[in-house]
Amino acid sequence: MNNEEKLRNIFAEVLGIEEKQVINDLTYNSIPEWDSIAHMALISEIDDQFDTMLDTDDVLEMSTFAKAKNILGKYEVKF
Repeated sequence: MNNEEKLRNIFAEVLGIEEKQVINDLTYNSIPEWDSIAHMALISEIDDQFDTMLDTDDVLEMSTFAKAKNILGKYEVKF
């Protein structure tokens, strides 16, 4: 499993949606499942699975699946 598949799986599992729904344009609050509580669960799972500690600015900026990939790139996660 590559890192994009891993991240897509995290989004699907945490948000309780199908992996095919996890596209680059998937946006925070665009679906009922991705609310503020789910966002924090998503951040926690990303930190655990990728062994990162996202800073507050990155947590707030992670508003799409595409941005999540870009932000993780700053923590040397390759996509």
